Amino acid sequence: FGQKGWPKRSCPTGVFLLDFKHRELKLRPVTFSNESCYLPPLRSSAVTSYLGSGESESLQYLIHGGRTPNNELSDKLYLMTLVSKAYNKKVILCCTEKELEGDVPQARYGHTINMVYSRGKSMCVMFGGRSYMSPGQRTTENWNSIEDCMPQVYLIDLEFGCCTSYNFPELQDGMSFHVSIARNDTVYLLGGHTLESKSRPPRLYRLKVDLLLGSPVVGCSELPGGISVSSAIVAQTGANEYVILGGYESETQKRMTCNTAVLDDTSIQVLERESPDWPGDIKLSKTWFGSSMGGGAVFLGIPGENKQITNESNYFYRVNLIEDEEITQTCSQESTEDQDDSTTFEDSEEFYIGCSTNDLDYSDIYNEEDDDDESETGYWIKCCTSCDLNVNTWVPVYSTELNKPAMIYCSNGEGHWVHAECMGLSELMLMQLSQENRKYYCNDHVDLDKELHTPQKILPLRRTPMKPPHKKTPIKIKMSPRKKSFLRRLFE
Repeated sequence: FGQKGWPKRSCPTGVFLLDFKHRELKLRPVTFSNESCYLPPLRSSAVTSYLGSGESESLQYLIHGGRTPNNELSDKLYLMTLVSKAYNKKVILCCTEKELEGDVPQARYGHTINMVYSRGKSMCVMFGGRSYMSPGQRTTENWNSIEDCMPQVYLIDLEFGCCTSYNFPELQDGMSFHVSIARNDTVYLLGGHTLESKSRPPRLYRLKVDLLLGSPVVGCSELPGGISVSSAIVAQTGANEYVILGGYESETQKRMTCNTAVLDDTSIQVLERESPDWPGDIKLSKTWFGSSMGGGAVFLGIPGENKQITNESNYFYRVNLIEDEEITQTCSQESTEDQDDSTTFEDSEEFYIGCSTNDLDYSDIYNEEDDDDESETGYWIKCCTSCDLNVNTWVPVYSTELNKPAMIYCSNGEGHWVHAECMGLSELMLMQLSQENRKYYCNDHVDLDKELHTPQKILPLRRTPMKPPHKKTPIKIKMSPRKKSFLRRLFE
């Protein structure tokens, strides 16, 4: 989730299924159900997973904030759940937007969100991040300038959507791209980058949440033994053990060392850990990105510029932290990212990977032929009879387009994708259709939809008005001209 740039193929959300099997990596688009809302391709958003409270207790994901490819910030909270399982041979997700009330957090990126559990209840804790300047401070010169968000802790009730903010004297400076680890009713915050001082101080904070009936109690304390890191990856290797790997020590220096965080009910202990034997390509790379794959494995990616083959590819490595062995799998993936833009550390955090092996384990029944043909689902399909878009001559029309044409989903029948330009949609109409949760029908099927759903126009019945009963006619008095003249002079 969160691929930089507009994703390839007909997957406008940037959510893919990462299938790693027999030392081979395959990237497949994920289908969303018809009840899902639109999920934009968000980068550097806050993502966490938790078990739902329903009967199935399936794995669910919370996604908040992030940046779009147009550098717009999101303030929405999305809930993503798994709809279909292995027997359907395809992964179908459902994404819904949660309505928030109260102290709603502003649009941001580079922050963290975690679930806490106390007294049989659960809430999510949000902290950190960056945002644009307030509307009163933004001018033409500093329109794209960013700043650290206020160091406030947000507590969000997912059942009712209520948000409450908390201020603590221990949290004086805002920070982003920090590490967060949650256990029961406690969240630990490590490292992070402060934009104002351009530093990564070795910080360690503990947030303890007591979900009392009526009003929750949140406490904050600063602990010794912090580490200096930003954009690091956290992988769970045991019931109470986590490995902190990757990230950056400075603007231009990667963090090649590793740490182990051991948690108990009341404390955390951060220990040094032997680093993997990094290959030369990773050592020479200026940037890297990745996430935890679950099961004590970490998924790392580096730009392909180090391979001197092509600048439009990424190369991935799988690091197994439990068996202390590194399984290297060199795979390439076409990317639309600008390598010059990737030199900043915050652009490295582009992927969040998570899965439940019970829900997604369908290796025995998966059929390669079930995959959609890329030529049929790509951006350069012939969407209608009048479609004449060519990959060699196409130029962007909408502001949301980068190097691929904007597409919209037609809900007729089994559904298909069409180009917004071929449908003659204005940019305002395209944005409204993307944001509103309603069906769209292309020009070839809009008449059919009207015929099926639009009721026939019924002419109103003509009713003859009834004469009012006992209608009185005005009394007419006949007078001669001489009488009229006499009465006129009399009244004068």
